[in-house]
Amino acid sequence: MLRLSALGDVTHVLPLIATLRDAWPQVALTWLIGAGEARLLAGLPDVDLVVYDKKSGLAGMREVGRALRSRLGEARRFDALLQMQVAARANLLSGFVPARRRIGYDRARSKDLHGVFVSERIPDRPGIHVLDAIGSFCEPLGLRQTRVVWDMPVPDDAHAWARAQWDDDGRPVLMISPCSSHVRRNWLPDRYAALADHAVDAGWRIVLCGGRSALERETADAILAAMRHPALDLVGKDTLKQLPALLARAQLLVTPDSGPMHIANAMGTKVLGLHAASNPARSGPYSDRRFCVDRYDDAARRFLGKPAAALRWGTKIEFDDVMTLVTVDDAIAAFERRRADMDPAA
Repeated sequence: MLRLSALGDVTHVLPLIATLRDAWPQVALTWLIGAGEARLLAGLPDVDLVVYDKKSGLAGMREVGRALRSRLGEARRFDALLQMQVAARANLLSGFVPARRRIGYDRARSKDLHGVFVSERIPDRPGIHVLDAIGSFCEPLGLRQTRVVWDMPVPDDAHAWARAQWDDDGRPVLMISPCSSHVRRNWLPDRYAALADHAVDAGWRIVLCGGRSALERETADAILAAMRHPALDLVGKDTLKQLPALLARAQLLVTPDSGPMHIANAMGTKVLGLHAASNPARSGPYSDRRFCVDRYDDAARRFLGKPAAALRWGTKIEFDDVMTLVTVDDAIAAFERRRADMDPAA
């Protein structure tokens, strides 16, 4: 299996692994993966993670090829390569994987010479979620993904760390992970603050989480400065192994289209996804999108001059002001849907 990144997308591979294991419990699985993603999924049972450092370039690809051949030994080639990433770097890296069958995306989703590196393709099914597209990689092998389970490898000490961050006093938790790696998908700090204050007034606890980048620190500081109420600031304090455990403690996570969205979904946490730049039907929280804000069609009409239904599936609308289409009232209404779902009398 080749899927290097990103954090959210690699969580979509876990149900595929479960499907392969259900059919063939003894199958030897090797996953060619990025470094950060490997830290998130370290400890995944019976899967050999081979890390490719994107900074290592062609020399790193050659080293990966040598490492794979060493693992194969007398077998010489893998029975199949599932090439689940179409970026140029991933396509070139796949050329260093010795495999009898080379399965890639359908032509509609191919780019950067993807077709040169594969010999078979998954079915062309437009209009499906990214997770279902990845799940269809088992179909050329004669299987179907009929159940979706994640089984994130989260160690006990990560759960213990998450439990130690605040006392459970009965208040539900609204967790805010405010930043995506795609800056134009990010919402405004003062709007996060307004939503957070509304939640506190409704009796909720606010917890901020995020990575160690300057943008995430600056965004969190701006949210805290704009809030009328205090919040627990855990931005930059967790590890990738602790993040899933932290997200699992929330009753609701608010976030743009981001890795934490999909990790939270995999951990069973409901997500208030903020969508304008991307289509929640394609890349929103897989299990439950009832609490998302969807301004994707509005964005398509404003910035591209056509309705979302007229766009190529997967089109991103990443313009500077696109996330201003998501209003505080939109987010509060989504929050109240979750609140009513938890307690119809609320």
